[in-house]
Amino acid sequence: MPGPDLVLLTEAAQRASAIAMRFWRHDAQVWHKDHDQGPLTEADLAVNDLLKAMLLGARPDYGWLSEESPDDPARLQADRVFIIDPIDGTRAFIAGEDNFAVSIAVAEAGRIVAAVVTLPAKNRLYSGETGGMARCNGLPIRTSARDDLTGADILATKSNMEASHWPGGVPDLKRSFRTSLAYRMCLAAEGRHDGMISFRDTWEWDIAAGALICECAGARVTDRHGAAIRFNSPHAKAPGVIATNPALHGAILSRLGA
Repeated sequence: MPGPDLVLLTEAAQRASAIAMRFWRHDAQVWHKDHDQGPLTEADLAVNDLLKAMLLGARPDYGWLSEESPDDPARLQADRVFIIDPIDGTRAFIAGEDNFAVSIAVAEAGRIVAAVVTLPAKNRLYSGETGGMARCNGLPIRTSARDDLTGADILATKSNMEASHWPGGVPDLKRSFRTSLAYRMCLAAEGRHDGMISFRDTWEWDIAAGALICECAGARVTDRHGAAIRFNSPHAKAPGVIATNPALHGAILSRLGA
């Protein structure tokens, strides 16, 4: 049986998905954040408001970290913290594409302990909790078992394949892409792709839920240097992320010179 936090996150994700779908392909109002931080829609705000009211209403002693809320340093003193991205892949959402996600996680002592990522337009809900299996729509999922980096199907942006990142040589792999980082991680967890990489500093809300889902599916998840990612950090950023099975993870780190 799922733990109480995972039950809460699942219910919240389902309600958030319904709100997101009310705005999808219905000309949601769009703004642009300061300092070239990307677009924001009324759907992002509506989902954020719903999640904050529902989750903190149920767990008032938890901290809160969300892309669409002002950061409150009090989260650093909380035993448990919600880490939220109301709409991950906002550009895809605005374009009417279906690969946007709602990402919801709970962190404790720097680690994610419960997580849900839902793809509202694809009717998929991925979940995981410490000590449990990763699941998609309730069915167990497992990461790819591939052990050869050559020809592996890795989710990454074009910039991640530049030679400057790979002192050991750019690997000969197939590069795929999805706008949402959370969705990329879930695709790696599900074995639909062999893994995902992102070498840029990465906001925690983009990867928190996906990191645990990947780990529950048997993947190794680290930053770009091969170190464990600690969540609910003061700056809410991680130095990149690598998520794939242990064999490919080691091969990637070797090419990176880590």
